[in-house]
Amino acid sequence: MYAILARELRSLFASPLAWLILGSTQFALAWWFMLLVDQYEQDYQPLLGGLNSPLGVTDLVVAPFFSGLPLLAVLLLMVALLAMRLLAEERRSGTLPLLLSSPVSGTGIVLGKYLGGLAFLALLVLLWSLMPLSLLLVTGLDVARVLAMMLGLLLLAAALLAPALYLSSLSEQPAGAAAASFVLSLMLLMLGQGAGGEGALSYLGALGHYQGFTRGVVASPALAYYLLLIVGFLGFTVRRLDALRLQA
Repeated sequence: MYAILARELRSLFASPLAWLILGSTQFALAWWFMLLVDQYEQDYQPLLGGLNSPLGVTDLVVAPFFSGLPLLAVLLLMVALLAMRLLAEERRSGTLPLLLSSPVSGTGIVLGKYLGGLAFLALLVLLWSLMPLSLLLVTGLDVARVLAMMLGLLLLAAALLAPALYLSSLSEQPAGAAAASFVLSLMLLMLGQGAGGEGALSYLGALGHYQGFTRGVVASPALAYYLLLIVGFLGFTVRRLDALRLQA
């Protein structure tokens, strides 16, 4: 597993695309973050001074940053791009049979690929989180709530990556794997929205669980949901690779 993980990380960071993604997403989200800061300074701060409101920078800048559409859209795009290369690219280039003939088990291959992709997403989450954390230099933040948001974003990324890896194992076309991953991730996010937080559909939706983290709530049902999603789809991917190994 560790050899596959090291190979995946070397392959990711040897590609100019990875550095282009790191730079471009940081630039795009910095623009979104500066808009929120400017809105706070221009619109909210003068009002809050006179109202003695408990709302602060964490509520009006940091939480909208983590729960906003720009950040979630970039995350979906990153997961889809990873789905392109994790296993679909191996199948397209014809290197998957060599990988399957190695002494590494299907579980080891899947975990190595998954953890390699997750390490890249974790780096992105850390870089994105540095922007709201930089506010600590000039004002006070609810640090515990910010850490909960960072944890929620990392868990959401990890949960979306697992089905993306499974879809990548189904396709020989990287673009097809990326498109399918983007659509499935979007469906998982939107599932149950509008149900008022009640019913089975609401529990199955990833966004509802993530919103709890943006309020600073780290709830055991949300942790269980993400864990089940990750373990379930990684298990499907192992079975898929075992089937491909038997066919080879």
